[in-house]
Amino acid sequence: MADLVATPGQTVGPFFHYALPYPGDRELVRRGSPGSVWLHGYVYDGDGSGMPDALLEIRQADASGVVPLVEGSLRRDGAGFTGWGRSNTDPNGQYWFSTVEPGPTRPGAPAFFAVTVFARGLLNRLFTRIYLPGDLTGDPLLSGLDEADRTTLVAVREEDGSLRFDVHLQGPRETVFLTYPGRS
Repeated sequence: MADLVATPGQTVGPFFHYALPYPGDRELVRRGSPGSVWLHGYVYDGDGSGMPDALLEIRQADASGVVPLVEGSLRRDGAGFTGWGRSNTDPNGQYWFSTVEPGPTRPGAPAFFAVTVFARGLLNRLFTRIYLPGDLTGDPLLSGLDEADRTTLVAVREEDGSLRFDVHLQGPRETVFLTYPGRS
């Protein structure tokens, strides 16, 4: 019998707080700057407890709907919007980003953040989306889901203007996760 060796995807976490955060990782734009929005929420496990050792990455279009194609996403020099950020969770499972609201990437489509979730207990990363609240017609993914599943992909606008989006890894409120052909 051949020896089975764990692949990198099978050895993930929980080392995120030690290896991956970097200065300014969650600030795609400076918090409080003109046009900025606070995107925040919690990552919950199957029991409904906040996960203190998860990590989220977002990729997004700018406010005009253009996905930036720039090098140096890990640098936060304030000179350019890269459309990419990373946030680890705190001891209660909360994450946050300071960014701009993405614009639709094509006419008539709703705007969204693309999200990757890394957490203990996962053999590989998970993919999902965070849609802005509002008119969500015209999106093939959303139109193919029932109402209960669709709501797991939509952020809630809070009174202060921020966007709240909670990720539920399992359970009755489980977030819809996506697969991409050719990706494990």
